[in-house]
Amino acid sequence: MIGINKIQTIKQETSVLIICNGESINRLSEGIVSKAQVNYIQQEYKENKTAHFSFNELNRYIILDIIQESGIIYKDKEKYRRLGAKTLQLCDDKNIKDLQLAAFVHKDMILSFVEGMLLASYVFDKYKTDPKRLIHPFDNLHLCCEDVLTEDINELRIVCEATEKCRDLVNEPVTVINATTLAESIQSMALETGMKAEILGREQIEKAKMGGLLAVNRGSKQPPTFTVVEYKPDNAENSRPVVLVGKGIVYDTGGLNIKTGNYMNDMKDDMAGAATMACVMYACARLNVPIHIIGLFPATDNRPGVNAYASGDIINMYDGTNVEVVNTDAEGRMILADALAYAKQYKPSLVVDAATLTGAAARAIGPFGIAAVEKDAESFMQTMKTCGKRVYERIAEFPFWDEYDDCIKSEIADIKNSGESYAGMITAGKFLAYFTNYPYIHLDIAGVAFNEKKDCYNRIGGTGYGIRLMVEFLKTYHK
Repeated sequence: MIGINKIQTIKQETSVLIICNGESINRLSEGIVSKAQVNYIQQEYKENKTAHFSFNELNRYIILDIIQESGIIYKDKEKYRRLGAKTLQLCDDKNIKDLQLAAFVHKDMILSFVEGMLLASYVFDKYKTDPKRLIHPFDNLHLCCEDVLTEDINELRIVCEATEKCRDLVNEPVTVINATTLAESIQSMALETGMKAEILGREQIEKAKMGGLLAVNRGSKQPPTFTVVEYKPDNAENSRPVVLVGKGIVYDTGGLNIKTGNYMNDMKDDMAGAATMACVMYACARLNVPIHIIGLFPATDNRPGVNAYASGDIINMYDGTNVEVVNTDAEGRMILADALAYAKQYKPSLVVDAATLTGAAARAIGPFGIAAVEKDAESFMQTMKTCGKRVYERIAEFPFWDEYDDCIKSEIADIKNSGESYAGMITAGKFLAYFTNYPYIHLDIAGVAFNEKKDCYNRIGGTGYGIRLMVEFLKTYHK
């Protein structure tokens, strides 16, 4: 990750970026730029609406960007994030290693710009063998901005570092991140930040009768895990904990309902929900967010080998519910159901899960946001939507009407693990909600957890989408 630090004055020998909006362009004066440059910029902007300028002064570059703000704060902040990512690419292209920033815009916009640069600076190149490779020549951003405090920069860095950790976990192949090593990685993050963590192995999972997790694991030679993490600061403001649940399918073949064509190519990302929620807790612990949080992370791979569970099986779940299996590729909800039932013992004030659960969610809204449903958590959902806008990790709430309950009714068991051919995201949520008796929000991150192509500050591969949303939500939760 690139370095960020504060400076008091602009140095003449180092490249500089100046950011203005339509109003503050008139505040440009001699000093950072020459009188001739000021006149040229103001004239070009007035006559031709030119918004980007770059002056090569041989020993440094002077770059100036003018942002047309809309007045809609969350949209404007996203413009600045994207400018941050584009600026990093510009610095790489011009081999600029250090850049000073002088910004004549609101503090929130400056921080969004920095956030965009930090997120865009991520690379996953540990398996590239060329010793001469250098993804980012850029090293440091120096902020000459009085309003931005060191504490602001540190907080931003912590959240971006948590996002990087999530991206790393999602990008690793299953030969590196299996159920055991995922649990160990989560435990390591917990111990690093002073949280408690316990990993339940196969014997303990069998003793607990987590039938969904054990069923999905039957086709694998690797044992399942169930990791419990607790963050309970001394100044916790909630009397009942918030429980975060993350789907940890470390590789999904579809089981006996095996995936065909190219649908298996990126299935190492099917543990993104667990990685996301674990990294949310990691960030909250480092930020000292005054909220008692418990994390539950069931993990296994889903394979068609050994004694794999099959369509037609009846699975007795952790809470005693009998589930008719009609699709072994609907495995994520099986392991999440055990975790959601397990969460009841904590008498939570709210439970939120994150999962790459359905292709239906991805097809419905594409890679532009999270599909979500709620049960008895309407006010929490409204707050989460607001937080999503702030960080531009937006939520599309789907209806959760009672009529959808009929879609998961079984003729021979309590419920079945997949619904009709329509409303797949909603019926998956209905299955999960069956195992809850508390305020509950389900986040389906299938469309946003993994990028097939670079998208501004999110590169190809794991995105960490949802971490900034959940950290913002939990910071808001106690207020």
